[in-house]
Amino acid sequence: MKALCWEGTNNVKVEEVPEPRIRNSEDVILKVRASAVCGSDLHLLGGYIPAMQAGDVLGHEFLGEVVEVGPGVRNRKLGDRVVVCSFTSCGRCWYCRHDLWSLCDNANTNPGITEALWGQSIGACFGYSHALGGFAGSHAEYIRVPFADYGTFVVPEAIEDDLAAVFASDAGPTGWMGAHLGGVQPGDVVAVWGAGGVGQVAARAALLLGAERVIAIDTVPERLALAKASGAITLDFMKEDVYDRIQELTSGRGADACIDAVGTEPETRSGFDAMVDRVKVATFMGTDRPHVLRQAIHCCRNFGTVSIVGVYGGFLDKIPMGSAINRGLTFRMAQTPVQHYLPKLLERVENGEIDPSFVITHRAPLEQGPELYKTFRDKKDGCIKVVLKP
Repeated sequence: MKALCWEGTNNVKVEEVPEPRIRNSEDVILKVRASAVCGSDLHLLGGYIPAMQAGDVLGHEFLGEVVEVGPGVRNRKLGDRVVVCSFTSCGRCWYCRHDLWSLCDNANTNPGITEALWGQSIGACFGYSHALGGFAGSHAEYIRVPFADYGTFVVPEAIEDDLAAVFASDAGPTGWMGAHLGGVQPGDVVAVWGAGGVGQVAARAALLLGAERVIAIDTVPERLALAKASGAITLDFMKEDVYDRIQELTSGRGADACIDAVGTEPETRSGFDAMVDRVKVATFMGTDRPHVLRQAIHCCRNFGTVSIVGVYGGFLDKIPMGSAINRGLTFRMAQTPVQHYLPKLLERVENGEIDPSFVITHRAPLEQGPELYKTFRDKKDGCIKVVLKP
């Protein structure tokens, strides 16, 4: 079958790979109907995530049709159209039983890598390096999904468009979690850094949760236009000082919740410290570029909340913890426990409250994947979100 594979830093190719097969009784095999490119996939493309191997199939945000069912699967059948959680979860360990699915104790087949990096292992994610399990990703014609009873959700018939449901796999729940972890309350002012797919959903979620104003911060015109159409105030960080503008909009108090939907790869031109971070990472003197996080801390009101849903991988330099502790800030962050958010999000899509497909700008067959990864990375052609249709 055809699949889009990582072959090295900034090098992805469509190749022929073996078709997946049932390996455990709780597996299903899906024919992939839609597979989105996530902003965090660019961290893989850029070589920032360790333990990638040439030939690894990319993709973790997807929807498909069940074409084969393992003998231990109870709740899925041939022909089911399902959206799949980006993190695999066994459903039985302590973390799964406490609704903390992304930290499943049993899913990651290589726990030693993340234990060494972070002190404890985390769960496994499709197509996201051997540090997170080494599972083949969804940019392919077919994919094996383990623990299918816990990691797949049947898409309601009322949601006819695959593209309206595919983001319930990852970007939709992650954006919604950003607003939820931010503790957004009616009347709040919420600032969202990054107006890509996750940031767009976070902004809409904040408004649905009752925020009085949402400030979307980016510099790509198409992203800012989309956020504005959703009801957000937009701030171009290349034209305005972010801190000064947020102070002005909040009468000097700061935002009640600040959501970092960017993570480790901010636009280098966003500040002097961002350029210094880039130099440190390039010369192996640092692992991440936390410009946005620093800015979010300074822009948050006293006793406000900083919600982090952008991906960081290592040790962050020069974080203003003095500001955070003396002003009573709360930090909340996670790899999204998708199973917690996905059913509720699908219900909102079915009821017409939100349609995450509004962020899609490019739809293409798998063969155009290498070109579109570069388009997405370089923010060209108005690219906000890519969906591949194998």
